[in-house]
Amino acid sequence: MKKNLFSIVLILFFAIMTACSNSDANNEDTNKAADPESNEVERTDLILATTTSTQDSGLLDELIPIFEEENPFNVKTVAVGTGQALEMGVKGEADTLLTHAPASEQELVDNGDVENYQQVMYNDFVVAGPKADPAEVKGLSTNEAFSKIFESQSVFVSRGDDSGTHKKELQLWEGADLTPSENENYLETGQGMGNSLQVAAEKEGYILTDRATYLAQKDTLGEFEILVEGDESLLNIYHVMEVNAEKNDMINTEGAKAFVEFMVAEDTKKIISEFGVEEYGEPLFFLFD
Repeated sequence: MKKNLFSIVLILFFAIMTACSNSDANNEDTNKAADPESNEVERTDLILATTTSTQDSGLLDELIPIFEEENPFNVKTVAVGTGQALEMGVKGEADTLLTHAPASEQELVDNGDVENYQQVMYNDFVVAGPKADPAEVKGLSTNEAFSKIFESQSVFVSRGDDSGTHKKELQLWEGADLTPSENENYLETGQGMGNSLQVAAEKEGYILTDRATYLAQKDTLGEFEILVEGDESLLNIYHVMEVNAEKNDMINTEGAKAFVEFMVAEDTKKIISEFGVEEYGEPLFFLFD
């Protein structure tokens, strides 16, 4: 009898403990449901293929943390030449693109490789070179400057990487009716804007660069300054776009859409318009009216 009584008591004890445990679990679930902030939102990766100028200028370091704080996406930035970035879009190897080669971008739009194509900002290209200016190009038009650099066989450093800057440079040589490779001092780095600027400064040569990256690197370049600027042909326009979701089933469509909307939002535009003013005394990028 004692043994049976002990067994009954033991069974009742475990039954009560189980009921209490279930009650606690139910209460915890109820509390979580009542407090939405207790449920962590799942974050996914977003691949952004972009030109090196947005990276080298520091703009993305300013914008991406804000985007990630406001959205459940971790941005994986691939900073390459615009040509490579656009190719990643064609192959479906990125979710969203931020580039600056409008003619090449339009081809992707026309082919259906990208969508939600939006104009974001602009700055300009400039010709920078040694303060001594051996080719005497300071203040000339772009065509005149390129002609004098070519005729004097001065050192000219090209990115040579199919980037937006490289594409623009080749357009300018063509506009001046010149073949740059016929200058024995024409150097191709195959590198990004920041590294190419360093090479140009070291070689005391001329280079086409976007203004933003030049200003961001200026203090490291020594006696190296802007010599040619202001031509309409030097306008540098940036667009953002989504890669077509039909490229593959791994495209983060939701994230790409959110990034495009973020880049053209009024709050973001304000940040872009003020970026660089405090440090350089002028903005590095401008907005369209």
